[in-house]
Amino acid sequence: MQGKLIVFEGGEGSGKTTQIRQIRAWLESSGWFEKLKSQGHLHQLVITREPGGTELSQSIRQLLLGYTGEEPMQARTELLLYAADRAQHVEYYLRPLLEQGALILCDRYTDSTVAYQGYGRGLEQALIAQLNQIATNGLVSDLTLWLDVPVEVGLHRTQQRGTVDRIEQADISFHQRVREGFMQLAQEHPERIVWVDASPSEAEVTLAVQQAIALKFQEWYGEIR
Repeated sequence: MQGKLIVFEGGEGSGKTTQIRQIRAWLESSGWFEKLKSQGHLHQLVITREPGGTELSQSIRQLLLGYTGEEPMQARTELLLYAADRAQHVEYYLRPLLEQGALILCDRYTDSTVAYQGYGRGLEQALIAQLNQIATNGLVSDLTLWLDVPVEVGLHRTQQRGTVDRIEQADISFHQRVREGFMQLAQEHPERIVWVDASPSEAEVTLAVQQAIALKFQEWYGEIR
């Protein structure tokens, strides 16, 4: 039994966290997961995130998103902290669960690093690819759902929450470059990245995500009865 890693990606305010909760509820209430479990395809359903998917990684998350010191965090420092978080997450948490047959819904993974630190911060793509390879030891998502929303709409959503983290506070041109990065990734990896328009209502986005996942289940496991 080998699990599956489904990653939810997107810019700020794209609704990733909300959609992960909705999809977990759908998988449980619709009977999808129980059918997959009863047929021996999967063992458990898990939600996680990057950064901060383990106890150790929570400290890295706080540093990455909550740092407010006068000394500015350098772009390479940020990149290496994300890589450290990912290395811990993959080896301690993701790989063991996948080997046990878990279906993992993960909020952000390697594509975020390419989009944010590569396109957003302007760091070398070759360096990012090398660090991602080291941190993941080759673990790639089975499906990535890119929840795409115009930058202005996404940032307005984050402002409505009342608090913004260190990354969300970056200027709009940074976030536009991030979106361009996700767009480029989707074009380069159509075999695993599915574009989802995250502009409509929450319910409409959920339906689109459900359809994308259902199609992948059929591809992976055949007809589920």
